[in-house]
Amino acid sequence: MSAELVIDLLHEAAYGTLATHSTSAPGYPYATVVPYVTDAAHRPVLCLSALAEHTRNLLADPRASLSVLQPGAADVQTASRLTLLGEAERIEPDGGLRARYLRYAPNTEALLSLDFHFYRLNPRRVRYIAGFGRMGWVEQAELDALPGLDAGVEADLLATLATQVPDGVCVLGLDACGIDLAVGGQRVRERFAERPLQPEAIAGAARDVLARPR
Repeated sequence: MSAELVIDLLHEAAYGTLATHSTSAPGYPYATVVPYVTDAAHRPVLCLSALAEHTRNLLADPRASLSVLQPGAADVQTASRLTLLGEAERIEPDGGLRARYLRYAPNTEALLSLDFHFYRLNPRRVRYIAGFGRMGWVEQAELDALPGLDAGVEADLLATLATQVPDGVCVLGLDACGIDLAVGGQRVRERFAERPLQPEAIAGAARDVLARPR
């Protein structure tokens, strides 16, 4: 399994199932569905309430997993899916990460004046299943080896592409492997033809994607 496939699915989905170690029922996993947005290094970032059961669990034991299913899958046995194992840490996002999060999840802004805080899930390894009988582990080092895209560079690229975005399409984010769009209110992940790309090649690849008929 390739790191690029893991990144595609992490970007394609808007939410996953977070499993934590239960503090109220020791020894049992506690799973709940949560929205997330990936950061520049493709790590899931969660906005969690301090009152939530899973938040209390993470504060007691940061080890957790996030399971993600291919959006719109009719048959989970043949759909792409993954389980990311890692440790959660509370973070104070800088301006770039906060802006990126709110592009993907604008409704989150209303929560930030309440008891919600940001947590990042730092991957250790990922189990990726591409369908029946096709599966494998992707290690953290493989994800780290992919070229990153600084938040400032991403913001400059978004500004450059703004005049080329078709009506009804919103560019959410860019990375070395693809471009994330909102089309008719739905998240769409478009993969670059050649990838991973270095930052200087992303603008041209993004223009090609935006020029595709829809």
